[in-house]
Amino acid sequence: MSHTVSVLLGGLVLLAAVFGFAQWRGIPLGRALPVFAALWVLAALINLWVGVAHAGYGLREELPIFALVLAVPVILAWAIARRFG
Repeated sequence: MSHTVSVLLGGLVLLAAVFGFAQWRGIPLGRALPVFAALWVLAALINLWVGVAHAGYGLREELPIFALVLAVPVILAWAIARRFG
């Protein structure tokens, strides 16, 4: 499995954890969405930094991956919150 797919799956796990906790506590998903988004931006930035600083990729190479890794879980979270929350 590629690293990008693993990171995306990690985002989905985080999404499930944040939204599951929100549901358990009776918090609307619309209020949990910014919490998830902030945590995921931080995680995606760390992934970007690791790719540039330690894996040897250039920033130009990593930015499209960063955009994908950031956007997919956040857009999915937004859609779920809009539909169910």
